[in-house]
Amino acid sequence: MPSSSGASGPGFGPRLALFLTVFVHLLGFGLLLPILPYYALEYGATGFVVGLLSSSFSFFQFLFSPIWGRLSDRVGRRPILLGSLLVTAGSYVVFGLAHSLPLLFASRILAGIAGAVLPTAQTYIADTTTPEERTKGMGMIGAALGLGFTFGPAMGGALSHYGYSVPAFASAALAFAAAVLAFFLLPESLPAAARAEAAARRKERPPLRSAFVEAFSRRAVRPVLLLFFLATLCFSGLEATFALFGHDRYGLTAANVGYLLGYMGIIIVVMQGGLVGMFAKRFGEPALVRGGFLCLGAGMIAASTAPPFAWLLVTLAAVAIGNGLASPSLAGLASIATVAADQGLVLGVYQALGSLARTIGPSLGGLAFDTAGPTSPLWIGGAILIAASWFTRSLPRRDRAPTSV
Repeated sequence: MPSSSGASGPGFGPRLALFLTVFVHLLGFGLLLPILPYYALEYGATGFVVGLLSSSFSFFQFLFSPIWGRLSDRVGRRPILLGSLLVTAGSYVVFGLAHSLPLLFASRILAGIAGAVLPTAQTYIADTTTPEERTKGMGMIGAALGLGFTFGPAMGGALSHYGYSVPAFASAALAFAAAVLAFFLLPESLPAAARAEAAARRKERPPLRSAFVEAFSRRAVRPVLLLFFLATLCFSGLEATFALFGHDRYGLTAANVGYLLGYMGIIIVVMQGGLVGMFAKRFGEPALVRGGFLCLGAGMIAASTAPPFAWLLVTLAAVAIGNGLASPSLAGLASIATVAADQGLVLGVYQALGSLARTIGPSLGGLAFDTAGPTSPLWIGGAILIAASWFTRSLPRRDRAPTSV
């Protein structure tokens, strides 16, 4: 497989295998999202413990993303991606066979470790595309993420009718099938010479803490990183406790919650798949982030009033539209505000902050649910986002891209 210097992109077989690798990770995550709170409640979990279950996945994803990235530089992308699918399959088998909270935690930790390969998948694209084709290749990864999150909750909700273990075993089967397909269709993207060079230079790379300090030292990037962390923190708190809120206020089942999350996912995919790019050209990314925060915050606060179910659908649509506006716009600004030589550093920290927020957010959401009431994760998160919209004034603009550090 050629390197990025002369590649026009991976062939259909590798593209299919890479797409399915990312899709399966998010599909399995989404499949379990609507049933995890109900499953945990069977073993006496509180709202805080349900939040910790969701946080455990993201925390280990946060820890292992840089580990798999460094290891893939030394041993290649293919073994990391194949191994992640096999570990993912095993984690879902553990979930399906679980009969206690410790086993549920073990399954989510394994899934988080395996799911930390998104940067490796993105690096595979970088290895096999020219700079001109890079965005198109990364768009394929984004589509796999969005579709996995869209179909996962709906499928998980539907399969939950047959028992909470069935979605887990279905996820395990899909992950194993994807591993078999990748074994035959996914070649190594990193030449042996490049792996040897990476091994020789690995001691020169800064530790994770230094990367964070260096990224935050850039004045233009700092508000982008902080606002992304805040938005992810509030949205993940909603995700982790929405099933508990729906059960308490509307008597929703796991299937109902899955369909609602799938409904939101479709709206997010539509926004990110085409509309946000058109809006960004007309209004600029800072305006989209500001509008996204206001829409997201207002939707969460409106949903917290437990309106009639038909209006709940409207409030959830507002939440999805706000997320679809703000998330890709912040990602674009993180790149726009960074000189070419620092793209990897800043975007790596950007992704790590997302995992860190998804680690903390569900736990805080669960704690708020237990102490301040079932609606509190919604109205607290919404109020924070509306207040944070003021600080979007400090976001960088596309026409003021930096030319130096």
